[in-house]
Amino acid sequence: MAKPYPYFVSLNEAISLCQKTQINLDSEIIPISQSINRVVSNNIHSKVNDPGFDNSAMDGFAVIHSDTLTPPTQLSIIGSTMAGSSTIQEITSGQAVRIMTGAPIPEGADSIIPIEDCTVAGSEVTLNKPSKPHFIRKLGENFSLDEIIFTPGEIMSPEKISLCAAAGISTISVFKKLRIAVISTGDELRSLGEDLEYGQIYESNSYGLSALVEIYGHEVTRFPNVIDDLDILRETLNEASKNHDCIITSGGVSMGDKDYVRILMEQEGDIRFWRVKMRPGSPPLFGLWNDKPLFGLPGNPVSSHVVFRAIVGKWLTSLTNSKDINTKYTHAILDEDIKTQEGFTTFRRVELFNKDSSTFARLKGHQGSGNIAGVAMSDGLTVIEPDQLGRKGDVCKIILL
Repeated sequence: MAKPYPYFVSLNEAISLCQKTQINLDSEIIPISQSINRVVSNNIHSKVNDPGFDNSAMDGFAVIHSDTLTPPTQLSIIGSTMAGSSTIQEITSGQAVRIMTGAPIPEGADSIIPIEDCTVAGSEVTLNKPSKPHFIRKLGENFSLDEIIFTPGEIMSPEKISLCAAAGISTISVFKKLRIAVISTGDELRSLGEDLEYGQIYESNSYGLSALVEIYGHEVTRFPNVIDDLDILRETLNEASKNHDCIITSGGVSMGDKDYVRILMEQEGDIRFWRVKMRPGSPPLFGLWNDKPLFGLPGNPVSSHVVFRAIVGKWLTSLTNSKDINTKYTHAILDEDIKTQEGFTTFRRVELFNKDSSTFARLKGHQGSGNIAGVAMSDGLTVIEPDQLGRKGDVCKIILL
């Protein structure tokens, strides 16, 4: 007999129920060159000051600011210094040192005059404007030795990797990747390269879902298609649970007699909820199979993508307390009425366009949940909350695709 479980929950309830099931992720040390999109697991401390010394932000001359207040000012050039120079020069009043960007500031100098504001004649330079004290980059003004530059939950980007290198950091501690199994189900599915007979379609969900798993920074195993057979499905789920941290299935979660993912989870698994008040994508379930989290996603490709973005992605980021950098939002004015259902969160495919200095959204293609082309060719998805009507002229939150 099936255990009782929450049925037809709101989207927020579904997210909350998923996040009550957590996986403690171990850490590993990796080179920063391999850290793109990885999630930091420990504080990262700088190993140096940056800059490590006062240096010039401009090509020009290092001078004493008080010498330059009433231009034109003529000074004697006593030398030059370039980036990488280890020789520290010294100037006194009436003197200047030619300096390149990044070069150490000579002792006694307190400002820079850009080369374009100077006239050079032999060993003399005429300053046509006052010098600029703020053209000196001060020791440690960007970050300092032992300063925490990243905390757990930060997701490594190209800019953050560059900052690590500037801070003298060659390796960092990150959360280990989850091993996630992706399994599509259905008698009608055929693998790419096979000939299709009438009533058959190419299996596509596992490719899209695997790509979504990977952009969230985890490892994925894409299992062969599983026909609608209870014993084969049980065997496949058992096999997936042995070597994976999480299972994502596609198809078999609705109310039919052959929706075997739902049936098997009711009989032998532990369902935490089934069905969500969202359109499209209302049939999903979440629970445990052999103590491993299992997300049962709908078989319609649009629904599976929407459910992943709305629920699974948020669960993945909750494990590391990190931001969902893969789901970016904007707002747009609806250019037409959007069909909604009371109490449901509505995700519709839209294209964005500008009019009268504002961004507008209008429906893109037909909105059937089997039309993956509509997602692939749209700019975004509406996020119309359960208490919103989605009327023309309303300002609407949009997930950018």
